[in-house]
Amino acid sequence: MQDGQEPFASSSAQAQQGAAEGYRVLARKYRPRDFSGLIGQEALVRTLRNAIAQGRLAHGFMLTGVRGVGKTTTARILARCFNCVGPDGQGGPTAEPCGQCDHCRAIAEDRHVDVIEMDAASRTGIDDIRELIDGVRYRPVGARYKVYIIDEVHMLSEKAFNALLKTLEEPPEHVKFIFATTEIRKVPVTVLSRCQRFDLRRIGAEELTGYFLKIAAAEGAKITEGAAAMIARAADGSARDGLSLLDQAIALSHGEIDAAQVRDMLGLADRTQLIDLYDDVLKGKAAEALQRLQTMHQAGADAAIVLQDMLELTHWLTRAKITPEPLSDPATPEAERAWGAKVTPDLSIPVLARLWQMLLKGLGEVQAAPQPLAAAEMVLIRLMHAANMPDPADLVRRLSDGNGAAAPGSASGPRMNGDGARGGPASAPRLQTQQQIAPQPTPQAAPSAAPRTAPQAALPQPQSFGDVVALFHARREAILAAHLQNDVHLVQFEIGRIDFRPGERAPSNLPNRVAACLAEWTGKRWLVSVSAQAGEMTLKEQAAELARAQREEAARHPLVQAVLQAFPGASVDEVRSLAPEQPAADATMPAPGDLSGVDEPIEDEIA
Repeated sequence: MQDGQEPFASSSAQAQQGAAEGYRVLARKYRPRDFSGLIGQEALVRTLRNAIAQGRLAHGFMLTGVRGVGKTTTARILARCFNCVGPDGQGGPTAEPCGQCDHCRAIAEDRHVDVIEMDAASRTGIDDIRELIDGVRYRPVGARYKVYIIDEVHMLSEKAFNALLKTLEEPPEHVKFIFATTEIRKVPVTVLSRCQRFDLRRIGAEELTGYFLKIAAAEGAKITEGAAAMIARAADGSARDGLSLLDQAIALSHGEIDAAQVRDMLGLADRTQLIDLYDDVLKGKAAEALQRLQTMHQAGADAAIVLQDMLELTHWLTRAKITPEPLSDPATPEAERAWGAKVTPDLSIPVLARLWQMLLKGLGEVQAAPQPLAAAEMVLIRLMHAANMPDPADLVRRLSDGNGAAAPGSASGPRMNGDGARGGPASAPRLQTQQQIAPQPTPQAAPSAAPRTAPQAALPQPQSFGDVVALFHARREAILAAHLQNDVHLVQFEIGRIDFRPGERAPSNLPNRVAACLAEWTGKRWLVSVSAQAGEMTLKEQAAELARAQREEAARHPLVQAVLQAFPGASVDEVRSLAPEQPAADATMPAPGDLSGVDEPIEDEIA
């Protein structure tokens, strides 16, 4: 690096220059000016170096990546590479711009007339693009190429993109387009297909740590490696974000910058305190966990960041459970590795997955809550109660074995172990909730409902599927009754067991709801399951078929035929029986009249 490495050469000279020109933030002061200054983008640099060396210069480049990884910096470096003429003024495009010629200096100072930078976030309309297109046809004033750098190109309007397409596909030989964006998915495919795309990756924490230590030394500041690593983690792969934090840390301390100062500045929790908090949650120590969270909050830790750190620990423990590599990573502190090796054998993947989901949901609640600390405490309480929940496999095993409700006090504590923390005081309420939903409730789970205390003979006992539907009508479960009548094809019915094929409009949880209602109303266990067999017609279809047969039979009656002949165009629409109706055992509604005897009186409605 030439110009890009100069700030590291003489910190005193930089300090004098900064005093004369006014202070410049580190992100601008140490912006790389050639490819050697870019960190973490080796694949990009290698590709561009080879392309320039071979003379394979594309007319359009699309640079994408998260904020602060070097998109605009790379665009300016490319502009220098394209237009550098060397110290003697005779050079051509090069991957190592000299930094001494007029073009290199003018581009570095953002004053070159042939390098046009446009912010698409503020100039989004088609008129701005028309102005750009009008300038494309004119040759450069003094440089080899006229370079258009459009930042945040995804902000352009649809009309602006369309106006740019033809020029971007066949630009003049003296024009180069370099686009930068953080939202590559918002850029039309028609634009992407006309450019060479380069994805700038996030910069690793180790690379950022070394980079920040080097810059701190150049600035004459002392910073510990732990503090630099903490800033690198907070930067989340962005060099610019990290330099802004480093700038703030240097201003914070007059002496050596240590991890404690950076932690206070960022509002982070002490890592040891965080591990103790996580351990308290795993062991179900509610009072200790809430007191520790209060202490961390009073020390300056943000509640949302505490949960973010717990999410990070959960992910790290999950990876450690699958592979031992995280436990031997030298970048991880020794105390953290020792703690991870101690707790991972007692944790199972289902438990860790449950912790991850609950922390992730709780983080959103904390960020949206008017009192983040109170919301964080509620999340921790929820986590500690979840320690007693059995995992799904254990729950299925208990239901299958008929041991749905664990005896209170059957577990000594809420510690989550490899078996999913079976037992414990919270197990029985959890299983009771499952039994209200599952299609196989156990009679022992919760005999507190009023109907179950009545004598068995006093409870309704449906003898057919029609009786079941009639029971749902009687209990005012109109929606379930309608689904059973209109959307269910009965395959098999036995007392205590129903198999059916649901129709397209039947809800997916219909078997569970029907089983739960029948168990509550009849005091007996009902197994309701879905079958792949075709089954019978629905009760609605059966009623319609019966009505059709009755109309046909009525139409064959001599009296009815005489009426139909007397009134051409008339038809039999409905048949009603005048005989006293007998309630059918398998009917859900009053059954239509039976026309088995032709001598029965019939009332016909003629249309």
